[in-house]
Amino acid sequence: MSTSKQTTDQQHDALKAAGITRIFEDVTSGAKKNRAGLQGLLDYARAGDTITVVALDRLGRSMTHVILTIEELQERGILLRSLREGVDFSQPVGKMLAGIFAAMAEYERALIKERADAAREAARARGKQTGRPRALDRPKVEQAWSLREAGFTPSEIAVTLKVSRATVYRAFESLR
Repeated sequence: MSTSKQTTDQQHDALKAAGITRIFEDVTSGAKKNRAGLQGLLDYARAGDTITVVALDRLGRSMTHVILTIEELQERGILLRSLREGVDFSQPVGKMLAGIFAAMAEYERALIKERADAAREAARARGKQTGRPRALDRPKVEQAWSLREAGFTPSEIAVTLKVSRATVYRAFESLR
């Protein structure tokens, strides 16, 4: 819901008219990633169940999220029915649409990966750091090595520099 004046009464009425007795509800924005009602529904549903929604957009915060949720339901053997769109994913047309949605989700994931790869490559070409910044810059790596030569253990060095022991080992490896 976007405002405090909105209610789910209309959705409840539509679901009850369709014979639905168990209703899961969210009163937070559909744009939020973590929605207790949707998660409760997904946790409750089992293979062979049919989930009925007023509209497909009730399943997620974006088209991609809706498609991924539909894909998850299919993989778990849970059927889906949408009242507004008049789609029943247990019927041939619904199964076809589910296949199209799955293909769209795969295509969207490929596009996102392609764009991210291109952005990283462009940043590298400009000499910019990509990914997570290193925990230890060159002076800190040299400090770590000096501590090692002074007899400190990697665990002690990690505590001193406030990094993990694995980071200390990677720093030593970078010197080779």
